[in-house]
Order: sequence, then C-alpha cells, then structure tokens
Amino acid sequence: MDLNLNRADYLQVGVTSQKTMKVLPASRHRATQKVVIGDHDGVVMCFGMKKGEAVAVFKTLPGQKIARLELGGVLNTPQEKIFVAAGSEIRGFTKRGKQFLSFETNLTESIKAMHISGSDLFLSASYIYNHYCDCKDQHYYLSGDKINDVICLPVERLPSITPVLACQDRVLRVLQGSDVMYETEVPGPPTVLALHNGNGGDSGEDLLFGTSDGKLGLIQITTSKPIHKWEIRNEKKLGGILCVDSFDIVGDGVKDLLVGRDDGVVQVYSFDNTNEPVLRFDQMLSESVTSIQGGCVGKEGYDEIVVSTYSGWVTGLTTEPMHKESGPGEEVKINQEMQNKISNLRSELEHLQYKVLQEREKYQQSSQSSKAKSAVPSFSVNDKFTLNKDDASYSLILEVQTAIDNVLIQSDVPIDLLDVDKNSAVVSFSSCDSESNDNFLLATYRCQANTTRLELKIRSIEGQYGTLQAYVTPRIQPKTCQVRQYLIKPLSLHQRTHFIDHDRPMNTLTLTGQFSFAEVHSWVVFCLPEVPEKPPAGECVTFYFQNTFLDTQLESTYRKGEGVFKSDNISTISILKDVLSKEATKRKINLNISYEINEVSVKHTLKLIHPKLEYQLLLAKKVQLIDALKELQVHEGNTNFLIPEYRCILEEADHLQEEYKKQPAHLERLYGMITDLFIDKFKFKGTNVKTKVPLLLEILDSYDQNALIAFFEAA
Repeated sequence: MDLNLNRADYLQVGVTSQKTMKVLPASRHRATQKVVIGDHDGVVMCFGMKKGEAVAVFKTLPGQKIARLELGGVLNTPQEKIFVAAGSEIRGFTKRGKQFLSFETNLTESIKAMHISGSDLFLSASYIYNHYCDCKDQHYYLSGDKINDVICLPVERLPSITPVLACQDRVLRVLQGSDVMYETEVPGPPTVLALHNGNGGDSGEDLLFGTSDGKLGLIQITTSKPIHKWEIRNEKKLGGILCVDSFDIVGDGVKDLLVGRDDGVVQVYSFDNTNEPVLRFDQMLSESVTSIQGGCVGKEGYDEIVVSTYSGWVTGLTTEPMHKESGPGEEVKINQEMQNKISNLRSELEHLQYKVLQEREKYQQSSQSSKAKSAVPSFSVNDKFTLNKDDASYSLILEVQTAIDNVLIQSDVPIDLLDVDKNSAVVSFSSCDSESNDNFLLATYRCQANTTRLELKIRSIEGQYGTLQAYVTPRIQPKTCQVRQYLIKPLSLHQRTHFIDHDRPMNTLTLTGQFSFAEVHSWVVFCLPEVPEKPPAGECVTFYFQNTFLDTQLESTYRKGEGVFKSDNISTISILKDVLSKEATKRKINLNISYEINEVSVKHTLKLIHPKLEYQLLLAKKVQLIDALKELQVHEGNTNFLIPEYRCILEEADHLQEEYKKQPAHLERLYGMITDLFIDKFKFKGTNVKTKVPLLLEILDSYDQNALIAFFEAA
C-alpha cells in the first residue's frame, strides 16, 4: 500500500444519513470543486474552499430530515442539478441554490433511497418502489422485504430501463417495469449499490454492492441472468459498508474503488491486470462514514477523497503533502498563511465561547421559569443490532452525535458478553437478582473521552427470549439518557437463507386452527429474526433458516389456518411448539398441534455438534496445561525435554488463551444444547428424563462420540 493521503477537516453540519453528500462536477480538469451536503435538520448546504476556509455558496432553511441527496441533469451533460429526498417530497436545486422543483410523491412512507437518471426518478420507501418519468407515475412494485437501496443501469448505454433493488433478505431484485425479471442472492444484506466505474463498466451492466456485514462484490446484471465477477470477504471483521464511489485517486488512469464503512474505515482498492481489486489504502476515522466521493476540493491540482461522517463532519483525505518543499522566498508566505489561520481560529473560538455562555444563560432562565417545558437536551443515536453468521453472536453498535459518557446494558434473559478488540471502554458488572425481578445482566461501559461509537458483542441462548436494553448517556449537561430496546427472539441464532438441504432427516410440527395469515406471520416474526414485519403478498409463504451456531436448518411454510415447520434439530421444533402455543393461548386461539419426530435426526444433530465440541474440549485441555508447562519451563530453563505436542502448546500459549477468553461459556453452551436435545427427544415421547442428566454430563466430561450416541439410544 503505497498511497499517502493527509487528513483535512473542512466543516461540520448536522447529523447525516447515508448517501447525502456529493462533489459537484469540475468546471475544468483538476479545478477545485464544490461540495453539497444535506443533514437531519433539513438543511442543504453547498460550499467551496478558499485559502483553506470553507465558504458557503448557498444554504437552505431547516426542514424535514434529508434521507438522500443525488445529482442529476440532462443525460450526457455535466450532472450538476441537486436533488434531495425529505419525507415523501423531492426537491431540486441548481448549483447556485435556486429551487426549481418541489415534487410531492404521495408515498405513504418516507423515502429511504433514490436514483436519478435524466428525466427518470427511481424511489423506494421501506417496502415500496416507484418509478416516475417527468414526475409522472410509471411503475410500482411492492417488495417482500425492506429495500435498502435502488439503482438503475445506465439508460443511455442499454436498450431498456433496468432498475435493481437491494433488499434486506440478501437478494438483489432486477426489475422490468413493475415486475421482477429475476432475483440473485448476495452474501449478506445489501446496504448500498453503485455502478462500477460510475458508468456500469465496459458492458454498462456491472454493479457494485456492499453489505451490512462488510462484504463487497461486483455482479454483471445481464438481461437473462446475473454473472458474479468477484467478491471481497470481510476477513478482518470490519464494519458494514455504507457508501462506495469510483475515482482515480492513485493517478494511473484506472478508476479506483473508494469504500466507506460504518466503523469509520475508509478503503481504496485498485484494479490489477486481471481486474481483481487490490487494497491500496485504509484509514480509520472515529465515526461511521455516511458518504464518500472522489474529487478536488481543498487545493487545485490535488485529488482527494471527500467523506462525510454520521455527526456531520466533512473531511478530505488529500494527496496534497503536509510539509511543503519551499525556497527562501516562499517560507515567509507560508508562515504568513499559518499566522492568519491561527488568528482566524482564535477569533472563531472566542466567538463560540461567547455563544456558549449566552445559550447557557438562556437555558438556565428557561428551565427556571414557571412556564418551562421539559428542557432536556435531545441527541441523536444511530444503532444497529445484527446477527453475525461467522461466530453466532449479535453485534450491538451504538453511535452518538456527541461523546458518550457511559452505556448501561440490562437484560432480562441470560446472555454472554463477548470481548471486542476495537472496544476501549471499561466494563463493570453489577450483581443481579434473577429470581425476583428477571434481571440476568447489568453491565456498565464507561467510555474514554471523545468516544462517539461503541461496539458490543453478545451471545444468546435459543429458547430463552426477552429484551435487551441499552441506556445511553452522552457527555452533555444537564445529564440526559436515551433507552434503546432490542428483542432477543426464541430462535435468535437462526439466520434467513434461500436454500436448504432437503435430504436431511427432518422433524415436523404442524399447527391448524382458526387463525389468519397475518396472525401466523406475526408469530413467526416473534420467534425468528430477519423476517419482514409485513405479511408477504400471496396466500402462502415459505421461509428457510439456518442455525448459525450448529448449522441445523428450519423450513417454515404457513397460510391461513395452517403452519408447517420442519427442522433437523428436535430442540428447534420443541422451542417453536412451546412459544407458538403460548402466543395462541394469549390471543385465545385454539390450536391443534401435531408432530412427527424422526429418530435419525438426533444422531445427525449430534454429528453436527461433534467437531465443535471436540475442538472446544481440546482447547480447554490445552489452556489448563499452559500454567503447569510454563512452570516446568522456568524450572528446567528450556523446553527440549518436552514432547512436540507440549512444546507446541507453549509456543501458541498467548493465542490459545486469547481464543479461550474470546469464547466464554462456549463449552457450557454446547453441553446445554446436548442436554436440551436429550430432554426434548424424550419429551415428545412423553417421558421425563431430567434425572438422567447428571449421567449425561459425566459422559460429556469423558467425551466419546460413540458412547454419547449409544447413551441417547439406550436411555
């Protein structure tokens, strides 16, 4: 990685959403460009840099929160008209700030994503997609899951209009008119779409996608089928991708790929001779990157990457060197520039301090007056609660527009808190009384100064469901706090998938009764993550799931009056039976429950658990030996007398201890799953075998796969 970029902060606006900042086209090659940005206060601001200072070109009055900002114009001309989406309205501005369009779309939901191509406008709300041409309604589509982004392949290069929707269920839906031409699965929930090279690549059909779990890929959207070209897996466990752009920052004549992530990482990928991406640059900013653009903003002739962050900072990563090589004549000029900059900053600081004093006095007066309403200061929290497939844990990300003081985590279900390398907060645990008040976890994270983003990892136990609460307190006066709630679902470790292995031995649970399609769908939403809140179109629906911890699977098919659930894990069926019957009883609905248990599935599940259990037992055994081996090493002065296996344990001691620490209660969790499987197998036969559990645990302590299977079959 031989690309050197230097950071320059330009200005700060209000909190920003994804894809709300653009760099306007240059008037000539490598001339400085203007930046336009929209924020949650509804303000659209356009500015340029002059002598190191941000100078506003125009600034609109506050209004509804701006969800998207795009550039448009007549096809094959510079795209310098500014379009913003706020609520259900689209507004258009010229590059000088004159409003020329106000279009009320009459969508029932707020606009979440927008793409503009000539006179065509492509919009999506949570589930609804609309295509307008010259502000006249053309096409409409109701998606089965949430739409995160929308784009259209370049209409000037292809014979037909081809919109593509990025949907939460890990699918790109390619449309023709109001119909789906085809669907293609991607390796994670896609959060952002962009045309490769800004124009769709050589074919005009190349589309870049980024996912919420940090994967990046290129796919060719042909008229008949998708062609997957390459994919970058998220080996380093970086944040989800919020924005991408194509721009030649390296200066080799080939456009590079710029990537912004929700953990503040900015990356630059170049393309080698085989058109495969190669990482050339990465830098960590302190908060999530909501927009990224290539251009020339700070100084003429120096290319840069311009990013906007969650709290509204517009920052440049520029190729301009920090230390200028200067002759004797230029030194005076540079010193004078620095002096001017310092005096400007001083006067700005004095002005801000005066303003703070004024506002503080005003606040004191308003809070003490008899007519005072609640004067609690408001602040914005950006949160994300997602299941990670790789390690079967949930990631909770909390981002605040100002520095966080502390975060209190409370849970009414048993959960484990896992270590996060990037987390520098100090955690302390309080004792809980789970017997009397259903309190299983109380933990406080005290953050270091200037921390605006906190990432936590938790692992839940399937079958135990409830609520996880985060109390977020920022460093502002007077002290104020926001509470965020996250549901831990009964089958919380299951993830949506689109294909399952139908040859596995399956157990079946069938429900019939006087319930509607919407009611049975609401029960499935209650039990399983990643199910759309709205009932899908049609009379019947099938969803597939995979357990991220054990790789077992679940198929759920339901319609009005009937629900059929199939899984190769008896415990999954048992949890569903208990929870669904409880939910139906709450609503006074009579359910007829029948089930078919496949005995072979128990052996199959135990074989799936076997490699994980064997690995964890071996890891625990190695970690137990480390202290004794270290003592021997100190006593003998070397390790030559040890057998190779023990020498290897000593060499890898740090790595083994770190891995063991990262996975607390992993072994206990596997023991628990085997115990549940044993109890559930016999529960369906009407036998209570809880008295035999101690014997089962003895067999697990001296684990042998065949002995365990024999015990299950003999009991």
